Amino acid sequence: MDSYKGVRDFYPEDERIQRYMFNTLEEVVESYGYEPYNGSVLELTELYTEKTSEEIINEQTYTFTDRGGRSVTLRPEMTPTVARMVAKKRRELGYPLRWYSIPNCFRYERPQKGRLREFWQLNVDLFGAPGSDADAEVIEVAYRIMRAFGAHEESFEIKVADRTLLETAFDAANMTPTQRDEYRRLLDRRPKISPEAFEKDAKNITKEDPLSLIENKDPSILQALTTLEDLLETLKARGVGNASFDPSIVRGFDYYTGVVFEIFDVAGEDTGSTFGGGRRSLFGGGRYDYLIEEYGGDHVPAIGFGMGDVTLKDFLEKHTLMPQERATADLYLAPATENDINRAAGAASFLREKGVRVALGMKHEKIADHVKAARKLSIPFFVAYGEDEEKSGTVLLKNLKNKKEQTVTLQDTPRAILET
Repeated sequence: MDSYKGVRDFYPEDERIQRYMFNTLEEVVESYGYEPYNGSVLELTELYTEKTSEEIINEQTYTFTDRGGRSVTLRPEMTPTVARMVAKKRRELGYPLRWYSIPNCFRYERPQKGRLREFWQLNVDLFGAPGSDADAEVIEVAYRIMRAFGAHEESFEIKVADRTLLETAFDAANMTPTQRDEYRRLLDRRPKISPEAFEKDAKNITKEDPLSLIENKDPSILQALTTLEDLLETLKARGVGNASFDPSIVRGFDYYTGVVFEIFDVAGEDTGSTFGGGRRSLFGGGRYDYLIEEYGGDHVPAIGFGMGDVTLKDFLEKHTLMPQERATADLYLAPATENDINRAAGAASFLREKGVRVALGMKHEKIADHVKAARKLSIPFFVAYGEDEEKSGTVLLKNLKNKKEQTVTLQDTPRAILET
């Protein structure tokens, strides 16, 4: 029987990749002082009703009524949950508050390249710091994550914009709330349409194009633009060399209030974009200063981002950045004969106490079959252990990757494995 469409089974080889990605993500964010948290996968639907885009609520959530008559939703994202959690204990927490999580989320949408119905997403959030230093740190963390996976600056780019700047341009263009919503949606589509089509649609929305005001550095928006330019200079000073301003970055959620950013695969593909240079969006985020108080809390400024595991894995595979696969076990230790099972088990216990992860051979009678099993399991080292090895105190350690062999004492086996 097949699994439900849009979700995945993780066989050991898949789980190894997932753990590698998660471990790398955790190492980077924890190096900046972020602490892990988690929440329930089930939320009351009202948590999302007025805080997330209508498309997410009406078309993309798994929502149902429980036996108590309550409407509940499998979380489509983590930001409303963490906002609720911070609001609940806002006066007990120390700020600035640095939190992260890697939860699984669910969205009902058509499965396609880079999008599934169940996915895991790194969430990095910084609470209680309203300044540009916080904006710079969160974007820097996103950059360092990409670099930690081995990505060069030339392979990805960071596009930064500011909703405050856009709203200032809207004010200068005397646009109504309806016009502003329509224009934001148009900006979101800008990479996928021609410049002529964008200009035509913009004129149908407003007489004075707010994007032109920004690009021409109109005096009415100069202060907001200067703030964004200062952020880009700060990022450059921190070693982030591939961040630039792109006013078409608006992000889809209604709760964003200030800086927004998105990371793109420069060599993207299958984006459906004819005029966007083939870039593929990997992940992004932004500032959401008022979400905490909307959940009944005090004003707590916040900025964060979410990074999905599906697009990350696609990026690593396409750019050949995925490490060589290997099993959890370091060594496959096989009984030399069926009479040597207890001897082999004793040797395995000794090596485990020394820090070696040992898979004890079972089932097979022939050494060749044990070796074949070890290769299939991607275990890098192999030893056959029996009466002769017990008497001599030495083993023949085989490296199944490069096919080299060496005779070492059982005591020195951990060192030999570590040094190879």
